[in-house]
Amino acid sequence: MSITMQWHDWLALFGQYMLLSLLSISGAITTVPDMHRYLVDEHHWLTAAQLNSSVAIAQAAPGPNVLFVALMGWNVGLNAGGGIGGGLHAWLLGLFGLVVTMVGIMLPSTTLTYFATRWGHRNRTRREVRAFKQGMAPVVVGLLVATGWVLASSNHVGVAPAWHVWLITGVAALVVWRTRIHLLWLLGAGAALGAMGFV
Repeated sequence: MSITMQWHDWLALFGQYMLLSLLSISGAITTVPDMHRYLVDEHHWLTAAQLNSSVAIAQAAPGPNVLFVALMGWNVGLNAGGGIGGGLHAWLLGLFGLVVTMVGIMLPSTTLTYFATRWGHRNRTRREVRAFKQGMAPVVVGLLVATGWVLASSNHVGVAPAWHVWLITGVAALVVWRTRIHLLWLLGAGAALGAMGFV
């Protein structure tokens, strides 16, 4: 995939990730639906497969979950440089995209978390602080369901939804909800199904 990006596009990408950083309640993973809208649907800087792969690889890798943002920025940069075969120029743009998205997603939320945590700890016994914490739980669950919906719904065969992907998604959600099986086993099973051509 090859795209053309100007400086104002990079600045817009940085601003979008700064905005998403302030909306990332309980982690950046909850903002994946808006990243999909912005990167895939509106600007066509990533394919749905690249976005999904970025999330899947980062979830399988050790380290913080926010690494998927770095992979998205890396892929946008590679696409701007003409793709993986674009040589040094593409690799440098990939690194630039990585820095743009990671600084954008980390800087506002880290700063806000630092000051809000200190204030929340000092006022942890106040009724409104406890109510806010309890009220955020269903919001986080809703955002995570939206993320799963966007990732699963981008796997279509032509115009028809891929029913087998929805079936696998439902089974995986049940396994996560009702058992203590580690997520890596599910990711491995998904990779095996993909290698065999089922998804």
